[in-house]
Amino acid sequence: MDSMSILEINELTATVDGNEILHGINLKINKGEVHAIMGPNGSGKSTLSYVLSGRTGYEITGGDISLNGKSIIDDEADDRARAGLFLAFQYPVELPGVSGMSFLRASFNARLRENGEEEVDHLDFVKIVRAEAKKLGISDEMLKRPVNVGFSGGEKKRYEILQMALLKPSMAILDETDSGLDVDALKIVSEGVNLLRHPERSMLVITHYQRLLSHIVPDKVHILSGGRIVKSGDKSLALEVEENGYAGIDDAA
Repeated sequence: MDSMSILEINELTATVDGNEILHGINLKINKGEVHAIMGPNGSGKSTLSYVLSGRTGYEITGGDISLNGKSIIDDEADDRARAGLFLAFQYPVELPGVSGMSFLRASFNARLRENGEEEVDHLDFVKIVRAEAKKLGISDEMLKRPVNVGFSGGEKKRYEILQMALLKPSMAILDETDSGLDVDALKIVSEGVNLLRHPERSMLVITHYQRLLSHIVPDKVHILSGGRIVKSGDKSLALEVEENGYAGIDDAA
């Protein structure tokens, strides 16, 4: 793995309940790049995000995943998170009884500890989180609620982008973050993601539709079909899919 790479996937195969879903994925994302993965339903998009993040029940049967030059295939999900990997879920879960502010602070301090930095106290953290929340239109009232409880779809996605802003991961995976969002919410979430683009941070945006990529413009687009990347290109590939669908690309592959 070269020094420019944040994430490198080599011949990755993986199974779910004994069924092979990923059939040899190869992908390299360099520092500062935003890549998009598109594909029809059942192509393996969400499976790829779960395998990368270390979700249980998804078994890697071959290949390797390297993050910042280190293989992570044997690491648990929390180890991968501390190493700089962040996953924004398609359907963020609610955590009744868990204070949003306490949850965010615990995550923030865990990342500081991993980096060998001193933890912040409650008062300092409140200042930090309010500054980031303001950029995303997140009110103090939202921060006081239990995690995601009573949130709309758009609020849940903004809350995840807030987590990403606080944790400052080197590699962020956005799994169909446009799912269930109306036009206004999509714009707000996309603006939040674009604020976090950085020369030392890379992103993998997984989506079914081109509309998200009109707001978060990717450096490269990959088409996933049948558990394989069948075509790669620049942002114009997403427009090609929007116009012609996946059938032509599948046939060519």
